[in-house]
Amino acid sequence: MDLALAPETLARWQFGITTVYHFLFVPLTISLAALVAGLETAWVRTGKDKYLKATKFWGKLFLINIAMGVVTGIVQEFQFGMNWSDYSRFVGDIFGAPLAFEALIAFFFESTFVGLWIFGWDKLPKKIHCACIWMVSLGTILSSYFILAANSWMQHPVGYRLNKATGRAELTDFWRVLTQDTTLVVVFHTLTAAFLTGGAFMVGVAAIHLRRKKHIPVMRTSLRLGLVTLVIGGLLTAVSGDSLGKVMFKQQPMKMAAAEALWDGEKPAPFSIFAVGDVAKGHNDVEISVPGVLSFLADNNFSSYVPGINDVNKAEQQKFGPGDYRPNIPVAFWGFRWMIGFGMTSFAIGLVGLWLTRKKFMLAPGMRTGEDEVPNLVLFKSTALGTRLTKWYWFFAVWTLGFPLIANSWGWIFTEMGRQPWVVYGVLRTQDAVSPSVSQGEVLTSMIVFTLLYAVLAVVEVKLLVKYVKAGPPELSEADLNPPTKIGGDDRDPDRPMAFSY
Repeated sequence: MDLALAPETLARWQFGITTVYHFLFVPLTISLAALVAGLETAWVRTGKDKYLKATKFWGKLFLINIAMGVVTGIVQEFQFGMNWSDYSRFVGDIFGAPLAFEALIAFFFESTFVGLWIFGWDKLPKKIHCACIWMVSLGTILSSYFILAANSWMQHPVGYRLNKATGRAELTDFWRVLTQDTTLVVVFHTLTAAFLTGGAFMVGVAAIHLRRKKHIPVMRTSLRLGLVTLVIGGLLTAVSGDSLGKVMFKQQPMKMAAAEALWDGEKPAPFSIFAVGDVAKGHNDVEISVPGVLSFLADNNFSSYVPGINDVNKAEQQKFGPGDYRPNIPVAFWGFRWMIGFGMTSFAIGLVGLWLTRKKFMLAPGMRTGEDEVPNLVLFKSTALGTRLTKWYWFFAVWTLGFPLIANSWGWIFTEMGRQPWVVYGVLRTQDAVSPSVSQGEVLTSMIVFTLLYAVLAVVEVKLLVKYVKAGPPELSEADLNPPTKIGGDDRDPDRPMAFSY
């Protein structure tokens, strides 16, 4: 049988496709929930219409996103039983606890309070209504924490014992699984990257409207909030990424070496901006690098020794037995760089935008400056060069909404591919985790079906987002401007229609 079509390979492709697609929605859900909660809080505190309009506009996009995230996430559960039954049997005792907490606690917060938030605009006082979206935000963060704790156990298994009689891993210390350093840094990095993503999304959508000179008060507020979120999220993502790299160096030295395509250990070890390697030769044919940077990323010291791919491979052969313990080096190398490159590009665009809007938009001479009257927005001085630079900035500001999504995807690809050939590092190999009774044809059929289904969902998602982004913030009704002062609403007319968040 062609190895490329083996059930294990197809199962990995299927899980990779569905997971990367699902993870497009996760960081947006986490960040948009908090940003919408912040906007509604601003409205509750100030009573300004622009904050209420912004809350309803971004809340609508948040609801579309969370609905798609829930739908695509369900498929992940199915695959554990369909394609990875031996894996599920091995880790079931470990994964059962954090995933149960995620469902019973975190998802309860999300599902219950998002329902109250959607249908409670004309039934709840505004402070209680605002508290509902904060509870949704808390639920998204808790959900990510428990799921990432389970994934971190795969990267660095702790708090368990191996039952040789049953061949299963059994949980012995749940608290250690939740609080090990791998879990903490991964959660920190994922959440900061989520806010980088949400900030970039808000900047991009706001820029679309500002380029067209529409909905200026709401979009100016949204742009500023997005820029601040993008810059703070970018800074914290870099800090958390540095911490994660040091933990990775200690726990998975092969992943760090593969990220650099460092074939033989060096002291100090360079960081390659570009490299082309030959696996058969075991070295890079072309390399452009910065000395000492990889040593710093790995050990906080520009002169530390970093073992290479060949060194780690030999060490793991001695520890775990004969075999090839190298992951796909080109995927790890370029995935690591695309993750950093796309994420930091958005951060740079946010930094420039934050500086340009540090006081007010720079207006061309003679323009009116009233918040609701500004007919145009100019970021640079009103000259031919300034106009051209302004257009270029708006162009990149729009495109930056997609950059962190690409960075997140490659980050997860690097994280999972760099661990191979292990599905649970040092304990269970991927080839031993697939369902033994599932045939090549069955896996191929399900992979094609899921891929086509997700393609359809992608079209639906994009059309919905484009439709409501173009529509812009809604006009406020009398009911919006006069929320109820007690639970249940002030009007007891049973025929009164419900007010939806959108």
